[in-house]
Amino acid sequence: MNGFFGHLKTVLKHKRLVCKFCFKCGLYRQGLTHDLSKLSPTEFIPGARYFSGKRSPNEQERTEKGYSSAWLHHKGRNRHHWEYWNDYKRGVGIIPVEMPLKYTAEMCCDRIAACRVYHGKSYKQGDALEYFMTSNAPKLMHRATADKLREWLTLVRDLGENEAFKIIREDVKKGK
Repeated sequence: MNGFFGHLKTVLKHKRLVCKFCFKCGLYRQGLTHDLSKLSPTEFIPGARYFSGKRSPNEQERTEKGYSSAWLHHKGRNRHHWEYWNDYKRGVGIIPVEMPLKYTAEMCCDRIAACRVYHGKSYKQGDALEYFMTSNAPKLMHRATADKLREWLTLVRDLGENEAFKIIREDVKKGK
């Protein structure tokens, strides 16, 4: 039962933070609907089973099984993940597609919230940028999307969340 309630508490805390951040960016619908698939049995049951409170249950499931069924379900249903925006091009293979700004902004909010939840009191404003830059994501996602996410996460690090969210809101509004 500890995994059930621990995972539920973590998911709800994350959803609350992303909702708050999305609202600051003017993304009200996305804030309210963010990660609803995490409450589906396909994602919630493995999440509760592999819950540790220290890292994503998807990582633990991946370690044990070689893949994460919850993640495969999640990324295919949530447009704020860059992995959703991959397509197939004949003769080339899998190619990244540029994400619409509103989903890139939600992804930015998602990354900040995840770092806040998992880092707790040791969270620093540069954590989401550092996590992004040390991952493979910048090399695998569409260059324009990676550049925009890097720009916004740098603003969070340098100006703080509130100022960064004001700029993100304006960028999304202007479509730039």
